[in-house]
Amino acid sequence: MRKPYVICHMMASIDGRIDCAMTEQIEGNSYYETLELLNTDATIEGKTTAVMHYAEKGVFDSAGSPVVGKEEMFRSHEGHRWEAVVETRGSLLWPESDTPDRLCIVSQQTSRAYLDYLHQRGISYIVTGQEHVDLARAIVIMQREFGVERIGVVGGGHINGSFLREGLLDEVSMVIGPAIDGREGFCAAFDGIEASHEHPFKLHLKSVRQMDDGCVWLRYNCPNTMI
Repeated sequence: MRKPYVICHMMASIDGRIDCAMTEQIEGNSYYETLELLNTDATIEGKTTAVMHYAEKGVFDSAGSPVVGKEEMFRSHEGHRWEAVVETRGSLLWPESDTPDRLCIVSQQTSRAYLDYLHQRGISYIVTGQEHVDLARAIVIMQREFGVERIGVVGGGHINGSFLREGLLDEVSMVIGPAIDGREGFCAAFDGIEASHEHPFKLHLKSVRQMDDGCVWLRYNCPNTMI
């Protein structure tokens, strides 16, 4: 069985910065329009994005609880579109009003108490990877157990970089807004790659589309991510 088709979908200023507080000030709705056109049945974000937009303040207290130490999963309902968040050790707190299609992807270093917390909240989860989340294995489980065939990676630069580094991306979809950030030290669309990796990750242009709000939508195939 072929793995799910994975698309990294981002909006950036023309200098490649993706700070949400900045991109939200760029007029237009091209990011969400294009995401809809990609027809994904799951999205994946990282912990930083979840803290900014979805999770409650604070962290889960796992003191005294043993780590899970094995792969497992829980599917709360027969959903058709999932909103996944990846974090190494389960710590995020979720509001009771959170989407029922939330899916937490964590490593085996997560505590049993945290999985019990998710289960009680009716939040689905996948546990995979001994020290860190095994992204390749996670998307296979999403396909097999959650019916996912098209995934949109819509997080920050580091989770985008992780999918890129592991050769899991089939496509990069980038909406370039008509603006420049220019501030020093802000994350780029792909970040966290080791400095020793001196070669670019080459892409093949798939399409270019000018949007009504002045944005440009670029789509690239990733035929061989690892070089």
